[in-house]
Amino acid sequence: MSRNELPAETLTLPDGGRIAYRRLAARSGDGRPGIVFLSGFASDMAGTKGTALAAWAEARGQALLRFDYSGHGRSSGAFRDGTIGRWTDDALAAIDRLTAGPQILVGSSMGGWIMLLAALARPDRIAGLVGIAAAPDFTEDLMWAKMPAETRARLLADGVIEQPSQYQDAPLEIPRALIEDGRRHLVLRGPIAIRCPVRLLHGMADPDVPWQTSLRLTERLAADDVTVTLIKDGDHRLSREEDLERTFAAVAQISRCAP
Repeated sequence: MSRNELPAETLTLPDGGRIAYRRLAARSGDGRPGIVFLSGFASDMAGTKGTALAAWAEARGQALLRFDYSGHGRSSGAFRDGTIGRWTDDALAAIDRLTAGPQILVGSSMGGWIMLLAALARPDRIAGLVGIAAAPDFTEDLMWAKMPAETRARLLADGVIEQPSQYQDAPLEIPRALIEDGRRHLVLRGPIAIRCPVRLLHGMADPDVPWQTSLRLTERLAADDVTVTLIKDGDHRLSREEDLERTFAAVAQISRCAP
């Protein structure tokens, strides 16, 4: 464990659920925004990007928080009970209760959707956003829209289906509630009233989330200070050393231009 990082702790939610988290304190006198890492669907804070970002933040003395959504990693709850709304509430609870001052949200894949919803809910707390293969609206556009008719019918009838994942051995449970709740949180259907600086990184060889998603997002954001970096040979994870360096550079740039 790094010298500036507290041991893994738990945040108790109003419903009794527990969110596992790790955080780094800022170096004394550091005036830069803190960083909050938001992991992807069925991922957790111990992944390559979250761990690397924490090491980078520690080396520069910048505060950082990472945590596991309900049903993920070391947090309580079952994965199949999670929804976009629930996981956004987890993120807001973590931001509200575990951070102070302005924050830069770094969202990976689904975390890119969560960061948008959190920024809309807490505009005064957000200094900027960094999306890594951001996947807003994925439950509708990348799950439901691509399901064969018979799979949709089974999901509606049984309430849950299993789908194979290339990122873990066990299949993922996709509950009907995830799709239905996702429709209440879609953001790409109209203007997005986010005006802070935004940096989006996306691999053009991403097999899971089309790189055009980041361009759609750019068009809908109200912010003027938005840049998209397309990595021609980049995959969905963007966890190679050169990809991580791009993430660090994006966070550093927003840190410098934040008020």
